[in-house]
Amino acid sequence: MLKRRKFIALLASGAAAGALSEVTLSSAVSADLPQQSPGFAFTSRYYRLALSPTAPKITCLGFDSLGKGKLAVNSILYQPTNEKTTWYARRSGDSSSYHAEQQGHVTRAGWTFQCHAKSFVIRCTADNGVPLEPLTITFNQLTNHATLLGRMEKCRRAMQIPCVLHLPDLGSAVINCSVPGVTLGYDALRFAKTPFVAVTFPPATAVNPIIEYTFEITAIYPQLLGIDSDPRYDGFRRNFLNIFQINPRLRVLANNSSSDICAFTVYQYAMVAAQCPPLAEGLSALDIVRDTLDRYCDGMLAYGLVGYTGNYEGANTSTWKSDTPYDALDSMPSLLIAACTYIQASGDWQWAKDKFAVLTVWGRKMLQTDHNRNGLIEYPMSGNHGCYTAGDAYRPANWWDNIGFGHEDAYCNALAYRACVLLTEVFNRIGQHSDASFFQAHGRKLRAAYYSTFYNPATGLLAGWKSTDGQLHDYHFLFVNSVAIVFGLLDKPHAQGIMNQVITKIKASGYRNFHLGLPGNLIAVAADDYNVTSPRWGGGGSRGFQKYENAGATACFCYFTIQALFELGRPANARAILYPMLQSFEAGAFQGKGLDGMSKDWKTWDGKCYGYEGFLVDGYLTLLTVFADRKALTFRSSGTGASENKG
Repeated sequence: MLKRRKFIALLASGAAAGALSEVTLSSAVSADLPQQSPGFAFTSRYYRLALSPTAPKITCLGFDSLGKGKLAVNSILYQPTNEKTTWYARRSGDSSSYHAEQQGHVTRAGWTFQCHAKSFVIRCTADNGVPLEPLTITFNQLTNHATLLGRMEKCRRAMQIPCVLHLPDLGSAVINCSVPGVTLGYDALRFAKTPFVAVTFPPATAVNPIIEYTFEITAIYPQLLGIDSDPRYDGFRRNFLNIFQINPRLRVLANNSSSDICAFTVYQYAMVAAQCPPLAEGLSALDIVRDTLDRYCDGMLAYGLVGYTGNYEGANTSTWKSDTPYDALDSMPSLLIAACTYIQASGDWQWAKDKFAVLTVWGRKMLQTDHNRNGLIEYPMSGNHGCYTAGDAYRPANWWDNIGFGHEDAYCNALAYRACVLLTEVFNRIGQHSDASFFQAHGRKLRAAYYSTFYNPATGLLAGWKSTDGQLHDYHFLFVNSVAIVFGLLDKPHAQGIMNQVITKIKASGYRNFHLGLPGNLIAVAADDYNVTSPRWGGGGSRGFQKYENAGATACFCYFTIQALFELGRPANARAILYPMLQSFEAGAFQGKGLDGMSKDWKTWDGKCYGYEGFLVDGYLTLLTVFADRKALTFRSSGTGASENKG
């Protein structure tokens, strides 16, 4: 250790250059000795960073990965702590350094922050015998639902490098480290005084006396022709990664970093990952999907699977509330679609062979729910009016877990059909032809029964479910009718006829605010077809209409309606929904809470908030429809789209 004046003199002479970087040297000798620097702040078009004047703590961090200076949001939850270390802080130009003091002496040990236009470096330097604490950056989830994206494998709360720090609606930074094998601490909790995400950077040590962490601000999105110069697609470019959030305590993709994992949404993550460019050198979104699937293959539970409880594996989880042993009917189809999508997109046929036995078990478990052998999978709850009056003790069949889906469920059967198609393709490819034929036959039987079972001639739509008493429960579900089209369950004439009715009924409903997304249904779900009674959560029939799952507007599941419109040659109708939603994605309109404390992931048709997650990744599947949008525009510009249905 060195006294302060001798330390500065040593720096000026260059004697300490072997232990400290050039940046630290220049910052230390740039001003008179006794004065501490004020808080450091740096702003470029890509990010802004501010530091405490008294300790190496980040007090402000915001990204704009498109470089447009959109930096109003500070994502940091700054919590001053009782520092064990006294710091000597100096600033020089675009860098700031903090050196630990011990017994009146300034040491070499400390942290330096060096800023550049699109990147910044956090450098830690060790000094023998001077202990250094890790550097922790804590993000306020009430402001931004930050996440780390990378490989966690079997190590809880430890993220491998390289990884990506993603701030939804703001942008991303690829993190690299100068020392191989270093892992970052990563944690998140939602049931804290302030929900948070924390990322911890290990300090330098005697073994690694200098360690550098580099943050490269970048926008990670598929390179589609024409989007970079068109501001309508800024929400796509900035937010393509928004659907990916890793819960660090469970080490898998989740609703958000501190929220539940859901078996029935994994297929959506895989669909986006299949189109995602590399996240960093040696890291892809498909790697994260595989890690997630590996945990499910090893028996991990999730919301939608019996046995998933509060505080599951130490995470802030909910409970899959079913006193009877019923998995959600869409859980197995979702996992199967995700697995097959991963295999086909990655070309990892060895993984397919290794997991063949698990996938077969999942597939047969899915089809075994066809108790009446008519080809359709079935949820054991009857789905009859009033069957969920017991309340939260029983959950309905699928993702829409407050609506009384039961027995033969049109949405879950569409997923099951897609799973059968993909299993057939994958199993044939790896030489498991007998099992491929088994799932192909079941898929064909399911498709043959689908339209005649769920089509409601009174409305011209597919009903949501058919209960054991033979009744169709039809609340003009947009996602049910659209997923059947996108996943190939309908012949073209039936698909066109149903989409005509979808468009007609949207217009008749009076719903116009497409920047809010879409309602799941267009007419109120009857009180006895809903499993909660509170209007705040959509219960009470017309009293809960437009709130939460009872026709609340959301980005969730909009993908299917927009995609179906594009696939049926109706680009004008598709863009009437998509383009306002892209504006909302760019504005960050689906993250955070409204003035009433309820979150923006669900809204009434006039825009009042009725959500609770604060950030729900499912809605960002919608961004995949930009592929169809650009494809349709390319066809039109090349003269091949002259016969498009403009309706």
